[in-house]
Amino acid sequence: MSTPAIQAALQQMQGLATQAASTQPLSGAQASAAAGQGGFGGELQASIQRINRLQQTANSQAMAFQAGDPNLQLNDVMVDMQKASVAFQMGLQVRNRLVSAYRDVMNMQV
Repeated sequence: MSTPAIQAALQQMQGLATQAASTQPLSGAQASAAAGQGGFGGELQASIQRINRLQQTANSQAMAFQAGDPNLQLNDVMVDMQKASVAFQMGLQVRNRLVSAYRDVMNMQV
């Protein structure tokens, strides 16, 4: 990495540090409201909804292609079906990890 690039990165880091220092800290009520808006449960629900939308889109495209829609290409349908399949498998793996972590926590001795 060259000296000008290092200097530019350092200046950017210093700018971000001053920007972070100038913001006001959140009060307890503001922090809990911010955490509730973007919390784990909300993110999990949004991810499940995205997976569901991908599967619904893939299924509707497959049905339309089977019905003979001239605007759909087979490769587009197959790509969307693969996206839905990969998203579902990812969701399944996340669920398995969550269940495993829950079991580990519940088996801990206090």
